[in-house]
Amino acid sequence: MKIAIIGATRGIGLELVKAALADGHEVTALVRTPGTMPLSDKHLKTIEGDAQDIEAIFKVVEGQDVVCDCLGTAKVTQTITMFSRSTENLVKVLRPEQLLIAVTGLGAGDSKGHCGFIYDKIFLPLVLRRIYDDKGRQENIIKSRLMRWIIVRPGFLNNGPRTGRYRALTNLKGVHGGRISRADVADFILSQAKSPQFIGQTPMLIY
Repeated sequence: MKIAIIGATRGIGLELVKAALADGHEVTALVRTPGTMPLSDKHLKTIEGDAQDIEAIFKVVEGQDVVCDCLGTAKVTQTITMFSRSTENLVKVLRPEQLLIAVTGLGAGDSKGHCGFIYDKIFLPLVLRRIYDDKGRQENIIKSRLMRWIIVRPGFLNNGPRTGRYRALTNLKGVHGGRISRADVADFILSQAKSPQFIGQTPMLIY
């Protein structure tokens, strides 16, 4: 399978690159600075570019079976448009048969209010509001303009091992947060790339 990964040099994206290569897939990674990609493999191709540049997005998407958007940012004090702008580019170039798997997060869309009191009432509105405002725009673009998509909402992330033992929840009644490793988020994304079971859904991933 041919898998494109946006946001591939760290976090969930890097774990997904590792998992996909280990599983024998051909990976194309969009990276802003090629030297930041710590992996080298005959089945790994890197394309230099920014996800907010439609030409770069076109190059990374062309010929792929699945496109995985794992973009992230540590910037919390300024207005964020990176997620929605890159998604606008994706919906313009993705073919109807291509599957987009996009990572947003716990607190996006209708998962808001299911994160636990401190996160919902303090951390999300005061610290992460700008990020999640744009993640909300990102989700709306995907839902309204693509045919084949899965939006993945991980819980609170850690650098634990890949276990393969986690829950993918679409019914959030009674759910109030949870944790999951970046490696297990990557495991779930790869499983959906190979055999999608959540098309048109927004599973929350927690242990």
